[in-house]
Amino acid sequence: MTKLRIFFFAFMMVAFASYAQQSEAPDIKGWLDDDTYLQEIINDEGVAQIWKVNVKNGKSRIYQKQTPKDKVNEMLPDGYRINYWTSTSTEDYEKNIFNQQSDLFYFDAEEEEFRQLTENEDAEENPSFSQDESKIAFTRNNNLFMIDLETGEEKQLTFDGSDLILNGYASWVYWEEIFGRATRYKVFWWSPDSKKIAFLQFNDEPVPEFLIYNSEGTHGEWEKTRYPKAGDPNPGVKLGIIDVDSGNINWIADNENEDIYIAFPKWTHDSQNLTYQVLNRDQDHLEIFKYNLPQATTQKIYDEQQKTWIEFFSDIHFLEDGSGFIVRSDKDGWRNLYYYDMDGNLISKLTDNDWRLKELLKVDTENGWVYFLGTGENPINREIFKVRMDGSDQQKLSSYEGYHSADISPDGSYIIDKFSSFHTPTTIEIIDNEGNTIRSLYAKEPADPEENELCEVEYFTIPTEDGFELPAYWELPPDFDPDEKYGVIFRIYGGPDHPGIRNRYVNPKPGFFAKNDIITFVVDHRGSGHFGKEGLNYVYRNLGMWELKDYIAAVDWLKAHSFIDPDKIGITGGSYGGYMTCLALTKGAEHFTHGYGSSAVTSWRLYDDVYTERYMDHPEDNPEGYDTTSVMHYADKLKGKLYITHGDMDDNVHLQNMIQLVDKLTDLNKDFEMMIYPGGRHGWGPPKVYHTKREMEEFWKESFQE
Repeated sequence: MTKLRIFFFAFMMVAFASYAQQSEAPDIKGWLDDDTYLQEIINDEGVAQIWKVNVKNGKSRIYQKQTPKDKVNEMLPDGYRINYWTSTSTEDYEKNIFNQQSDLFYFDAEEEEFRQLTENEDAEENPSFSQDESKIAFTRNNNLFMIDLETGEEKQLTFDGSDLILNGYASWVYWEEIFGRATRYKVFWWSPDSKKIAFLQFNDEPVPEFLIYNSEGTHGEWEKTRYPKAGDPNPGVKLGIIDVDSGNINWIADNENEDIYIAFPKWTHDSQNLTYQVLNRDQDHLEIFKYNLPQATTQKIYDEQQKTWIEFFSDIHFLEDGSGFIVRSDKDGWRNLYYYDMDGNLISKLTDNDWRLKELLKVDTENGWVYFLGTGENPINREIFKVRMDGSDQQKLSSYEGYHSADISPDGSYIIDKFSSFHTPTTIEIIDNEGNTIRSLYAKEPADPEENELCEVEYFTIPTEDGFELPAYWELPPDFDPDEKYGVIFRIYGGPDHPGIRNRYVNPKPGFFAKNDIITFVVDHRGSGHFGKEGLNYVYRNLGMWELKDYIAAVDWLKAHSFIDPDKIGITGGSYGGYMTCLALTKGAEHFTHGYGSSAVTSWRLYDDVYTERYMDHPEDNPEGYDTTSVMHYADKLKGKLYITHGDMDDNVHLQNMIQLVDKLTDLNKDFEMMIYPGGRHGWGPPKVYHTKREMEEFWKESFQE
């Protein structure tokens, strides 16, 4: 392998000379060490390779002559090429586990060792390396298993998995609303010493079953999902620790006798403690507990209560030296960083900003710095900052105003800074931990107005009567004439803490709306997150109502411009955006004339309990709120043109939402259009998406050009 790396070195020196000017952004895979990052490059023969690149001078040499995926494909029998893999790798890409056709395959890139680990009909899920890379754990049939990579021996760790008992595999509502879709249902965590696995066990038996009908075939079939709607019982949950050698399980927390949520277990670096978070059913009281394994004791180390809601700390950080932990909380109105010792005593409030702290990036205890992303004074920005561990000397490291992401080297010396702004396309630079530019890696050329007819993209704010300045922008069509009349379409999502306005590049090349002389308009409401917890709290127990009021304020602002056609005020969105579209055409019917909504919640009684109750409380405690936020409550007001679509197998926002709205509208003899997509989930892809695109375009053409 060393000879091959030397052979390709000369080739890369030529290729890298024009690296910063290449047309495609570099595919950076992460850091190998503090001075070297990994990048995937396609060579002249079309082979994907992994190269190691020196951060300071850009000198490179081949690290892997083929990506692990392609190398494995080469080693498979003839006619058995894999085009898509679900895989996991160690950070250096040396060891790789591939999950394909219900079996696991192992590939060691350094040794070029390839072997099949499992061979059975049952699917293995979420294979994950132990910290020492000697073992993997995975789930099969809702049980946890382990394989020793040295011996190939498989060991079953839990034995009670079933359709209702899930070990290491999340119940639906935990996956969707607490841990997130990116986890692929994985809820088990190796200890740093690779000797234990923490995991959650779910009991779905109390959760009502929701039936989704698959109409394929002659008789069709029912798909059964354990889905708790607002007010329903939740799955039972237990937190356990498995000793992988003995197989013994120590159950350290459960909610059998209390209606609570248990989530986000996290090991301390010495493997002596497992912390976990507990949130009450009302989601306004969060506690963090520390379980000490040697002493078998549990201690509360954090307690927070708010008048509205609290969300789990998904990015809590425990210091490597065991001195404490850092949380990102909005308990004082804005999300800031707080540093506690391991007994729960506040050491320092690391930041005290009246703007949004978006993400905790890294804690460098050796040099005493904490790195994070925050908006700064402009709420639509995302900038890179660092602050001392005592809360002093906060510094902004990003030099250009815009929306940044940051990948920090292992020792905190360098940052790969990727950013853009409304009028500046994607740029990638390497900066040091003082904010100095080391190298420019990539700068995408903006659209050339000499070669293209471009939209004019303008950012501004819209005032509300009670003092909020709502961020907004519009895309004015090419050849815009202020003496003409234009229809406008709100492109929205809405919902709490979900900003649509970010200072990111907006491609000015005209799309469908602009080509048809329609103004695209985007605006954020007071509960979108730009205004801290004060703004968010407006939506509490009243989803959709304040969003609509702010959107109506934006309509009034638009109508004050002579070039806006008041008879062509459209709105479009999906999921929560579909809900807002339906609400705008009913409750907001005096202001919005056309709407195209997809996959809409139409009543919060029909959506899952974790999301809904976080903002609306239990239905028994807020019956009026559930009534007055339902689209059906305002169905009699519909007078504009409404087109609604839904997938008939949507397992997130059930088709039931659309059916109940259609039932109400037809009882009222209201005109509307609808389309159901067979087999569609919460969204759908080709080929049906092409039909959706055509239908949407025809709807807006007919509506705005009549």
